[in-house]
Amino acid sequence: MAAYECIYNRFWPLLYAYVYNRLKSKEVTEELLQEVFFSLWNRRTELRLQQTLSAYLYTAAKYQIFNYIKADKVRKTYTSSFARYNETLRDNSNEDYVAFSDLAKAVEKEVSRLPEKCQQVFRMSRNEHRSIHDIANALNISHKTVENHLTKALKHLRLAFREYFWFL
Repeated sequence: MAAYECIYNRFWPLLYAYVYNRLKSKEVTEELLQEVFFSLWNRRTELRLQQTLSAYLYTAAKYQIFNYIKADKVRKTYTSSFARYNETLRDNSNEDYVAFSDLAKAVEKEVSRLPEKCQQVFRMSRNEHRSIHDIANALNISHKTVENHLTKALKHLRLAFREYFWFL
């Protein structure tokens, strides 16, 4: 323990200056050096140095810096991407509701211009979500007649809203 404390006291200031000069952050420098010395302590029994202790510690600090920079780049990229994504999700609920309400009123106005039976078939299909078969049975008309009414209604709406759809 005394040897570790001696190493810590001797190399901490030197390594601190080395790391701080590259990262310019007191907190990050302290954190990285804690990792270097923690690793040294954990590996003390199996560690076989190929170079001097000084070279080992500087190399360990260098790799901690590289890992931090790489992770920081990923964090910044993620933060930037998230910020752009978040901007696209800004709350437009009131604007969307007003736009939807206006569009629904315009559609209803155009549907009301259709012949009565055509209106009825269209509303049953689109508002009540009924199938062609159900509409034909409910109104006692053929499937083909229901299809013709829907085709007529949709064609009328496409023509009425062609500028709107072109704009979209």
